[in-house]
Amino acid sequence: MKKTSIGCFGLFLVVLLGMSLFFNVILLIPDVDTGSMSGGGRQNVFEKITLEGSGSDHIAVIPLYGVISYGVFGEVYDSMVDDIVAKLRQAREDDKVKAIILRIDSPGGEVTASDVIYNEVVKTDEVKPVLVFMESVAASGGYYVAAGARYLMSNELTITGSIGVIIQTYNVTQLSEKAGIDVLTIKSGKMKDILNPFRETKPEEVEYLQSMINETYDKFLGIVATERNLDAAELRDTVADGRILSGKRALSAGLLDGTGYFENAIEQAEELAGLTSSRVVELKAPLSVGRFFRLFGSSVESSKTLKIQLGPEALDLQAGKLYFLSPHVFGR
Repeated sequence: MKKTSIGCFGLFLVVLLGMSLFFNVILLIPDVDTGSMSGGGRQNVFEKITLEGSGSDHIAVIPLYGVISYGVFGEVYDSMVDDIVAKLRQAREDDKVKAIILRIDSPGGEVTASDVIYNEVVKTDEVKPVLVFMESVAASGGYYVAAGARYLMSNELTITGSIGVIIQTYNVTQLSEKAGIDVLTIKSGKMKDILNPFRETKPEEVEYLQSMINETYDKFLGIVATERNLDAAELRDTVADGRILSGKRALSAGLLDGTGYFENAIEQAEELAGLTSSRVVELKAPLSVGRFFRLFGSSVESSKTLKIQLGPEALDLQAGKLYFLSPHVFGR
């Protein structure tokens, strides 16, 4: 009995010591401001990780992967949009960085989120050259963001283009009738429950939403026409009808400046910056206490739930929001 008590006490001490060591290591990890960029959070928080090369002249690589949305958590700030904006600002203000490669692999995303990043790309390119390299897909909102760069490059097989806007909702009136569900809606105006999935959409509502779509599309079209020096009317009647294009076809249509591989993008970035050699670095979020526990919490949550998602619902689209999204994500 005595030996068992000593053994349990020893095990308790080992566990206690291990926990103490763990939390002391965590506390040594520098924390960063995880607030919104609009709230004046610190900007120079991203570490430069060398990918290749050496020297004092840097080419900064900034990845933009996945759906562009304020609903996607950032590694440092509140959202991935804030993270990308902060990385562009940091690279823009870093005297060692001579050019920037925005590496995009995205089917698009929210209209406002895409526009905010595009605006930051434009401001950055006014200071130093920004080159966009498109990976597997850089369509719709992904292309919208890319349009602000000085040089656009993709693989010949990249999916790009998809210049257009979409809004969607579901209509479950027949299902609710079969299930015996009666929905009571009390509203202040006739348009307040527009896109209500529990009733048929009225023609005047469709007309109003179409006018919003057209207004947003016109801005998208105008940006592409201006940035690429193309005729807007001709674009509207040809490749700007929402269709997706391969990198090869996008180049022929004037939507790109070149095709190739990532090493070709590095060479082109050096040429734009007037460099003969460079150190290619990627801006990465440092490990922090907040980020550690966010990742830990996410991993625990994901281990509790098994989800099988097919089609656009896998992108976590929200009813009532306007999106720049490639039509290939809606394939069945």
